[in-house]
Amino acid sequence: MTDLPLAFLGMFESLRMGPTFARGRRDERAGHVRSLTVSGSLAVALVRGPDDPVAFRSRIAVRSFGAADWSRVEKALVAEARFVADLLDGRMPAGIEAVFAEAGLGLLPLSLDEVAMDCTCERWPMPCIHLAAMCYALARTFESDPFEVFTWRGRQRDELLMRLRRLRESAAVDSMTSASASTSTSASATATASDPRRVERPLVDPADPDAFWGEVRPEDPVEPPAGARPDALLDQLDPPGLTHEGRPVNEVLREAYLALPD
Repeated sequence: MTDLPLAFLGMFESLRMGPTFARGRRDERAGHVRSLTVSGSLAVALVRGPDDPVAFRSRIAVRSFGAADWSRVEKALVAEARFVADLLDGRMPAGIEAVFAEAGLGLLPLSLDEVAMDCTCERWPMPCIHLAAMCYALARTFESDPFEVFTWRGRQRDELLMRLRRLRESAAVDSMTSASASTSTSASATATASDPRRVERPLVDPADPDAFWGEVRPEDPVEPPAGARPDALLDQLDPPGLTHEGRPVNEVLREAYLALPD
């Protein structure tokens, strides 16, 4: 087993209940632990030893980490590429317990003050042989599937991987944006340094129309072409069907066009 499951078992084995845990280890190896399930803060198993008439339900509970706790841990994990790579590959990264420790957390409970236990056999003292067998089965589960440890602490496998991917993608975008801004600033500084005569123009004030649009110059009057007749437009139109006192309307208007000043 790796360090974490061994440390987890060491906490229980330090209770000086050697015979109980020796029996529990034998029962777990013999397959007497059945239907072990791990969910947020709770692990449940059915255990039936060779001398038991029925299976007993054993439970071990821990504190589930909150959203703020997991947010700190996930950001720290993304900061180390090897942690994310191992987790995405289904492996428990070496040294991951240090990440939780820096966040003020413990990935696995390392003292009895951090767990609550019960068993339907109601035998005393606790933990009973059924809970002892369950401890070994739980450690074996953590060894084969490290994500069960995170599930026990309140973060399902799919959710954890999704959040790690998103954080990694966000960090990559931030890095590219920062690098692009740095390159642009460096290029501008280099251009200014290479040409001392270059003066950066200040931004214009949109509230000042002359400064924003430039000097407004009156348009020069448009002079008609030399020799153009004022009534030339009437010759370009099709004769209208209207008349005034027997004369086409365009001929009536022609007199008005010719009377216009130049």
